[in-house]
Amino acid sequence: MPTVLIIDDNAAVAIALDVLFSLHDIGALRAASPEEGLAILEQTSVDLVIQDMNFSADTTSGEEGTALFRDIRRRHPDLPVILLTAWTHLDAAVDLVKSGAADYLSKPWNDNRLIATVTNLIELGQANRSLRQRVQQERRVRRDLEQGFDLRGMVWQDAATERVLHLACQVARADVPVLISGPNGTGKERIAEIIQANSLVGDGPFVVLNCGALPAELIEAELFGAEAGAYTGASRAREGKFEAADGGTLFLDEIGNLPLAGQMKLLRVLETGRFERLGSNRERQVKVRVISATNADLGAMIRAGTFREDLFYRLNVIELRLPALAARPADILPLASAFLPRGKSLHHCAQAALLAHAWPGNVRELKNVMARASLLAAGDIIKATDLGLPVTVAASVEVEPDRDAIVQSMARAGGVVAQAAADLGLSRQALYRRMERLGIAR
Repeated sequence: MPTVLIIDDNAAVAIALDVLFSLHDIGALRAASPEEGLAILEQTSVDLVIQDMNFSADTTSGEEGTALFRDIRRRHPDLPVILLTAWTHLDAAVDLVKSGAADYLSKPWNDNRLIATVTNLIELGQANRSLRQRVQQERRVRRDLEQGFDLRGMVWQDAATERVLHLACQVARADVPVLISGPNGTGKERIAEIIQANSLVGDGPFVVLNCGALPAELIEAELFGAEAGAYTGASRAREGKFEAADGGTLFLDEIGNLPLAGQMKLLRVLETGRFERLGSNRERQVKVRVISATNADLGAMIRAGTFREDLFYRLNVIELRLPALAARPADILPLASAFLPRGKSLHHCAQAALLAHAWPGNVRELKNVMARASLLAAGDIIKATDLGLPVTVAASVEVEPDRDAIVQSMARAGGVVAQAAADLGLSRQALYRRMERLGIAR
């Protein structure tokens, strides 16, 4: 049951409110003075405070109530407070609401309006507490990840990315194959590096082979090595990626491009650790952690007969699905800022354009866009026009700068309003009006 603290020296008022709340399943505590009310707040958790503005006889200035409100706000900044008084003074009401009062009601009050206000504020407070708890939990998870694991400089903010990172770190020390799936350019190789860095073979080599970048007839030689004369142009023996990765990790990117003959040999290596070089009958033994990645639908390839089902299940002991960048939008601006050279920053209109873009090329496309914008921008502020992105409805609409954007622009401009206004695309007068409305000191 939610609880309201009533701070009022008039016993009749306090009792009437107590009865009204009890009819709506809301608990009530009563205090007859500011001191008693503050003491209850120190000892008991409440959801909302209703306080009078005057406590001394023949006093109508509201100074006591103002002092009490400021004490509550200082000690309990998130606790909603409703001001209740028999006198009405618009300026005082506006000042206190600006200072954080939730509402301002006159005596005698309207029961329906009071209950509606109290119920809404309690529900809002509960939602805010749940949000704060979730944010705190997310911060704890992020702190644990950053302190407990080597994340190889990974930049992220989105919960979807964090789930992938958490699972990658969780399985890193297990000696099992891992399959990383997701569209091209999403950062699958970085996830593989994180698994390697936190694995039992973290000090060993990390060898990468892009199975989609080689002709099919050369993939086996790249994987397993070849003896001299094994194929046209093989003038001398060479070791393959498995030998190079012995004691470490082999990352097989675009595993769906591996031909069936190579798939069969890869399956044997995964099961036994043994293989032969191309053109040789001598078995070789290695100890290699295999991480593979694909943007293909391996299930469809199995049904089409182009990918071995037994190899799929051998590779897919643990699968990590890395979403497209558009599916983890909270990552876009942190990544964009990370790709910028030191000293350069994003105009708020550029931020809006980045968030509005679909990013078909994912993180790789974002990195290229920021590299190009850094070269083309006339100054240290990257504007929307510097990005070279297709104009969308969302990006073409002028975005009203919020308080954070104005504060950041003022900080970059060293307090020079004219420079900050130019950064924000506003006139000085327009910026002054917004600063006054948002309570930003000049």
